[in-house]
Amino acid sequence: MEIAARIASAQLQGLARSRRQIVAGPLVGLLHDEEVWFLSGAVAADPGTPFDATEVPWAVETIRKAFAAEGRWLHVELIDEANPGLAEALAAEGMTIVSRPPLLVVEPGDLQLPEFPEDVTASVVTTAEEQDAANAVAADAYETTDTDAPFQPEPANGAAVLIRLDGVPVATASWTAVADGVTEIAGVGTLHSHQRRGFGALATAYATQQAFELGRATLAWLTPGDDGADRIYRRIGYQPKATAVHLGDPGGHLEDLR
Repeated sequence: MEIAARIASAQLQGLARSRRQIVAGPLVGLLHDEEVWFLSGAVAADPGTPFDATEVPWAVETIRKAFAAEGRWLHVELIDEANPGLAEALAAEGMTIVSRPPLLVVEPGDLQLPEFPEDVTASVVTTAEEQDAANAVAADAYETTDTDAPFQPEPANGAAVLIRLDGVPVATASWTAVADGVTEIAGVGTLHSHQRRGFGALATAYATQQAFELGRATLAWLTPGDDGADRIYRRIGYQPKATAVHLGDPGGHLEDLR
């Protein structure tokens, strides 16, 4: 439970840097000024601390109203071992448990960077134009236009990487704001035309390496989208340490969390 609580606490600290907070009992709603759906959400307010079940109904209602007032869809990300039973309590209030993927973790000494082919290069996004290129790759990979992550000039606040084949962007990944030495690797995506060629593994490993070197992280975590991704992440050094829980409100785009 210790590592689960550490990760959940760091996630809250990192997200709170760039979001407005609505604290309601065992939950914290985090509203980003950008209207991209995945930038706003809710997490546990006190990771590692037992919650008061009687506070859950009004907490959910309070955050629902705050999100609805700004036209945002509410989704919640939890780490099961950090707050046992909270996901089920939220489900009892009408939220839907969308998935329970394993939470995989790696430290700098365990990361295994794959060998790069001669015609493949990797770089950290350093301009808004490069961020646009990364967003375009993600949009193709996820088949949606709702992937416009903002450019982050300070690595400690998160950043993205681009994998290029003969100079053309084909894959991307990013790391989130570093807190307590912890960061999440997210947004891993490869152009449909270039999938199953190892670019996703390269993007994930390189983003993790740069999060350690530039962001000064000492622990990185992620959640695989499927069994294939899970196997790829484990090959580059990630290992399961906890369980993530993704919840959404009915009527929202639940498929976006799968």
